[in-house]
Amino acid sequence: MPRELLLQVTPEIAANELLLKDYLSKQIKVSPQEIQHVSILKRSIDARQKAIKINLKVFIYLKGEPFQESKIELPVYKDVSKAQEVIVVGAGPAGLFAALQLVELGLKPIVIERGKDVRGRRRDLKAINREHIVNEDSNYCFGEGGAGTYSDGKLYTRSKKRGDVTRILELLVAFGASEDILVEAHPHIGTNKLPKIIEDIRNKIIEFGGQVLFDTRVTDILLKNNEVEGIVTQNGDTILANKLILATGHSARDIFELLDKKKIFIEAKPFALGVRAEHSQQLIDSIQYSCDYRGEHLPPAPYSIVKQVNGRGMYSFCMCPGGVIAPCATSPGEVVTNGWSPSKRDQATANSGIVIELKLEDFKPFAKFGALAGMEFQKSIEQKAWHLAGRTQKVPAQRMIDFTQNKVSADIPKTSYVPGITSVEMGQVFPGFLSQILREGFKEFGKSMRGYLTNEAILHAPESRTSSPVRIPRDPITYEHLQIKGLYPCGEGAGYAGGIISAAIDGEKCALMIAETLK
Repeated sequence: MPRELLLQVTPEIAANELLLKDYLSKQIKVSPQEIQHVSILKRSIDARQKAIKINLKVFIYLKGEPFQESKIELPVYKDVSKAQEVIVVGAGPAGLFAALQLVELGLKPIVIERGKDVRGRRRDLKAINREHIVNEDSNYCFGEGGAGTYSDGKLYTRSKKRGDVTRILELLVAFGASEDILVEAHPHIGTNKLPKIIEDIRNKIIEFGGQVLFDTRVTDILLKNNEVEGIVTQNGDTILANKLILATGHSARDIFELLDKKKIFIEAKPFALGVRAEHSQQLIDSIQYSCDYRGEHLPPAPYSIVKQVNGRGMYSFCMCPGGVIAPCATSPGEVVTNGWSPSKRDQATANSGIVIELKLEDFKPFAKFGALAGMEFQKSIEQKAWHLAGRTQKVPAQRMIDFTQNKVSADIPKTSYVPGITSVEMGQVFPGFLSQILREGFKEFGKSMRGYLTNEAILHAPESRTSSPVRIPRDPITYEHLQIKGLYPCGEGAGYAGGIISAAIDGEKCALMIAETLK
């Protein structure tokens, strides 16, 4: 039997197999030659002290003990080309993993995606970055793979109670992700590597009889006696099926409007909103690692901050070490920011959303919109930012200390945001209470992270697509909509997930519930 060990070692030992074997041999009092293999099960960084340590959980196999390299393989899929059909609207992580699960369960998914395939999206991302042209169906939020594909691919989740996180990670590994994601405390695939994995998932769905339709936007849901009959696309085509997984993501405002118009029960949901802050990665490294240079054995440092300010939670969101800020508008006439990192996280800057928890009462000025009040609140800020930044995809920006002092920045250095920046006093972008909380919050952040509050840090506004402003209520047991039979609200857009992993888990669960119903 292998020996399980929990240990703390230096970054140099953790990065070198021979040094690690030598260290372990002393711990268990055997010669290094007696150690046949070391499996690292978990790895995390402890930077609380000046001497940084790596936490490891390992299995040690000695010579003579049975050991075989495990290979993660895909489940056994069968041909479902003639099986009962289930419509899956949206090819983000919720939709794709729902479709994979349906194939595994012997059902035929018909995946409807308004945007382009994962490679075709690149032209539209270039257009928004270089020419300030927003394609409403193909952008950083819409298209194969969903929002996470080209906006980072972080896999960290706190939703372990929701389902089998390991299963999702192992499926991603089987489709080509590094096995490191099974080990790291905060796994990350990277925007440069995730598209190929997404493409392989889609090809597997098609190989076993599923369908994937791109450039196909749902414009109506067909109902009879409060039961799903199918959907209608923008071309007037009808696709019939009495089971529908609605996994359209947190930015599919036209779907929320469609549901509201058809009097399908939805409700406003609180979300968080704020700015995206960019620092030099070297500064964040020096703060987090308490050193001038982090060295070759440590990754670019992330950070996580949570504060209570005026009774509101203010916190870092979607922190991207060694990353860049991206334009994530989904319609002309609005500005939205997000961030992403390549797999190596090797860019010179670090960025993070810094957001404030909103409450339903904040949406009162938009009460006439009913369940869409939060969405209209969100839109109003994005549209205001667009006007303030010159009616382009340039983004309102301000130096951090200048913002805390209500002072327009005389000059702003170039940031990683490719479309460009416009110097704006960002109190103009947000309602007064939000601006005040942000100002006070940044001062509090500076007390927790010495050096964080600096005028070399640049704020970009707004960071507004943290989660869906709408919830589509469903039965907590069956996952079926409370009013419409055969409708399964799913993932971030329905208000039941918050990232790639939790969305994928939710997609699988919806598929499982449908299969259970059909039994």
